[in-house]
Amino acid sequence: MSATPASMRTFLTIWLGQLGSSVGSRMTSFAMTLWVWDLTQQATALALVGFFTQLPQMLATPFAGVIVDRYSRKQLMMVGDAVAALSTVVILWLHISNHLQIWHLYGAGAINGMFGQLQQLSYTASMTLMVPQRHYSRALSLNFLSGYGSGILGPAIAGAIYPVVGLTGILLVDLVTFAIATLTILLATIPQPQISAAPFAFCQDLGVGFRYLCERPGLMGILVTAALFQLAFQMTAALHAPMILARSGGSSQILATVYATSGVGGVMGALLITTWGGPRSRIHGVLLGMIGAGLSRVGFSLGRSLVLWMPMQFCLAFNFPLMGSSGNAIWLSKVPPNLQGRVFSISILIKGLMAPIGRLVAGPLADRVFEPAMMPGGWLVPLFGPLFGTGRGAGMAVLCGFAAIAMILVGLGGYLYPPLRNVESTLADASESSR
Repeated sequence: MSATPASMRTFLTIWLGQLGSSVGSRMTSFAMTLWVWDLTQQATALALVGFFTQLPQMLATPFAGVIVDRYSRKQLMMVGDAVAALSTVVILWLHISNHLQIWHLYGAGAINGMFGQLQQLSYTASMTLMVPQRHYSRALSLNFLSGYGSGILGPAIAGAIYPVVGLTGILLVDLVTFAIATLTILLATIPQPQISAAPFAFCQDLGVGFRYLCERPGLMGILVTAALFQLAFQMTAALHAPMILARSGGSSQILATVYATSGVGGVMGALLITTWGGPRSRIHGVLLGMIGAGLSRVGFSLGRSLVLWMPMQFCLAFNFPLMGSSGNAIWLSKVPPNLQGRVFSISILIKGLMAPIGRLVAGPLADRVFEPAMMPGGWLVPLFGPLFGTGRGAGMAVLCGFAAIAMILVGLGGYLYPPLRNVESTLADASESSR
């Protein structure tokens, strides 16, 4: 099945619907944050909402991958949006009836996490059949644009109208965006790859995806490299907010400014890739993006004010659309459509595990080792004091700098592994007949 200009239009139509839905979801997330904080004044309650969303999402990934390769992806996308809308209706009803409690949000987060992963995998795996291969990088960069753009628009809109319409009004807007997204999918013609006639067997189906990766060292090299990069990056991400707050006297305005700069950088990077189309050799986009992100994080760790934090955060976010769209374009072009759900789910699961590991490692290292060592008179001050200063936040900056250097080394190391470096030329594209 060959891709046509009409199929690209189908993708753009669905993308617009998903963009609106993403903005609505970010609005709801922001409003929920305000509601929970007003109710509890506790950071733990907010953290648990994220935990109960992410953990079920990660655990559901292998099952979602098998299901996506077995059933209609169009119907699965609609199911994902419908379940999210239904959970929003339940939260809205509980809020209007004054019965809404924190634990209701935990349950809704868990359900949305599981079905959201199913919806996202179905959407990603369908791109191969909707988008011509030469436009993979552009289409994937549009997804980054959607993510960063909704991250800016959602909180901004919600923050402006929340004092007027409250949580009820935000939830109603979210339901409208869900309806629009579902309608765009319902009216679209989404190609479906041939489904295996073999009986459903979860372990066997998942094993097919794992064997596919093991038999292709280039793809496995991309996965391992991306996982190591994520581990180092997540360590810096765990230190990001506390380091800024510690070195700015607890200024929420400075922290918000840095986050906004990140959103702008991500949007600008996505717009560039959408216009340009990305590098001809996509593996260079992956590895150079890692190196660029690492260099930006090194500069960020050396900063002590917005003078350096803002440009470095902009550059960091600017590199992610280049790295992500290039890497995902390789996956889409090299993995047959009827295997993408299973293969992609393994990739998402392995990379997803790096987030909690990186954060769990970074916290104790910062609090128990690096922060005390960078206080005045600490044992690391003679070595790193001239670069990072001393006092609160300096130890986190040193650890962030080390992790950032690891990000650079991972990108450079990718060039030393021939199957990874030459993956685009040595590994054949997925058969055109499978499209």
